[in-house]
Amino acid sequence: MFEPRPEERDYAWLPDTAHPETNRYGKPIELVDAADPLAGKSLRINGDLGIGDNPDRYKQHGFYFNADNCIACHACEAACSEKNDLPAHIAFRSVGYLEGGSFPSSTRMNISMACNHCDDPVCLKGCPTRAYTKFAEYGAVLQDPDICFGCGYCTWVCPYNAPQLDTKAGHVSKCNMCVDRLEVGLKPACASACLAGALDFGVIETTPAHREMLDAQIPGFPSPEITHPNIRFQQAKSLPREMRRTDSMPLRYERDDATKAYRPKVAEDGRPRAWNLKKLRSREDPLVIFTLVSQLVVGAFLLLFLGGKLGIAALSPSVHPALHATLLIALLGFETIALVLSTLHLGRPHRFYRAFNNLRYSPVSREVAVIAVFYNLLGGYTLFTALSGAFVWLPAGWAQGIGQACGWGAAVAGPAALYFMSRIYRIPARPFWNHWQVLTSFYGSMLALGALAVALPYGWMLWAQGEAAAALLAPLAGFVALGVILEGVGLAFHVRHLQKTGGEGAAAHYLQRTDFGYAWIARNTGMAAALSIALALAVTGYDGMLAWSALAAIVVSSALVGRALFYVLVIPTTMPGAFFWRNKGFEEHARATGLAELPQVGVLPCTH
Repeated sequence: MFEPRPEERDYAWLPDTAHPETNRYGKPIELVDAADPLAGKSLRINGDLGIGDNPDRYKQHGFYFNADNCIACHACEAACSEKNDLPAHIAFRSVGYLEGGSFPSSTRMNISMACNHCDDPVCLKGCPTRAYTKFAEYGAVLQDPDICFGCGYCTWVCPYNAPQLDTKAGHVSKCNMCVDRLEVGLKPACASACLAGALDFGVIETTPAHREMLDAQIPGFPSPEITHPNIRFQQAKSLPREMRRTDSMPLRYERDDATKAYRPKVAEDGRPRAWNLKKLRSREDPLVIFTLVSQLVVGAFLLLFLGGKLGIAALSPSVHPALHATLLIALLGFETIALVLSTLHLGRPHRFYRAFNNLRYSPVSREVAVIAVFYNLLGGYTLFTALSGAFVWLPAGWAQGIGQACGWGAAVAGPAALYFMSRIYRIPARPFWNHWQVLTSFYGSMLALGALAVALPYGWMLWAQGEAAAALLAPLAGFVALGVILEGVGLAFHVRHLQKTGGEGAAAHYLQRTDFGYAWIARNTGMAAALSIALALAVTGYDGMLAWSALAAIVVSSALVGRALFYVLVIPTTMPGAFFWRNKGFEEHARATGLAELPQVGVLPCTH
């Protein structure tokens, strides 16, 4: 148990106050009745089997932040880091700020934020390893770093950037509500250390001393409807109509005259259009390769398996058996490499098997499971088709029957896997991703890349043999064109959606048009050129392989640039940063100047 200091100050103890039965979301504040058999369990804090005597042990607790009082002294950050023995590059609580007005009447509003121990914790649902648990004790959402394998998905879905991915340690960790202090009746370390009385803590929906407001919104704070966070705010002082972030995010917050709430808007600052090709590289590079290769493999397999059945005679296994078998083996090899590469995204790749632990809630677990089903069925089809001669000992027709069963199963599992892959990115906390365009992009890549993966080897083989390939290549060119059209339509509607909704998604699109403007234009131009060439090849039936090779180069290049943009552009609904902490611009400056080599700066190399 945590041992209070001999002369602990009164402000550090939790108050005993009356509370309503339910919170503003309609959830009961008393999470478990004290007489319930589930009550009276030890939290086993630091191996201690003792049970705290806090009378409010089974009631939902939360933080209270008074923005009017915060002076940005960072005492809460320091106390949290000291209590949890955190390295310089990790902070469970951080202080950022917004600025508004103009000299001499400028205004600054500070925000101190940590985990909000939400009623609907999206980190818990998203985590594939089930490293998160929402406890009845204090309503704390706790995470076990020993279970985590470092995929970082919880850091994507959390709107508040509460889970912290430590790429050096290979796992995620987060605020634990200082439950060891709560067990003995003390407030968390951050609230106890606050010098100005800005940060407080207690049973949710109870008003602390010298506090009048219990709002669930504040300028810069994401919509509480995403997770139903257990934090309440007071911000009574007058603020300008527009508040600006001081970090590198091109965002501002404008007050809505009708609701008086501040809404995120794009802060266009006149930055020039650039290429920034080096910045297309990110920690998500393995996912760029994994997603594109998986989509190529699914598309190519569907053509090899269904092509003959759909009237493309040259794709029947019996017409070119050696090439058909070789391509199947190659596809299996490519998918194997893609799966291995995907583990490089993990902080602890050797624990990849834990990805299956949360099939009920996590889209990551579902994607991994269905990809595994497709991979194994593809392997079975390849085995019983490419190596059918090894199964002569089976009864007549069995090998072919098993192979066909695996093929039909893979034909269903492949597109399903890409659907579940797209669901990973439908995240309210990342508005740039949260659009159906993700699915059209993935299926578009499946059609275009899959058709090219089949057309090139078949086309070059037929060319070498002096045979006409128009009957094969014309329909494949149609599939390439269909894939490009599908992705292009999704992208067009995506841009329209971002411009209409504004906020972080529109800010990401602003970066796409400026910081990465030339790369974005090149991708769009490549798609237009690919569509023109593919349609011409489909209509004319031209089987010149140089034209097909050029088409493949354009489509692959456009796909790589587009998928890299997809990962680097996204702006999450995180709280505002400060001059350097949680400021992407400062991180880039620190790495460019060598400042990141000083461990006290808290900026780690961008590694996997």
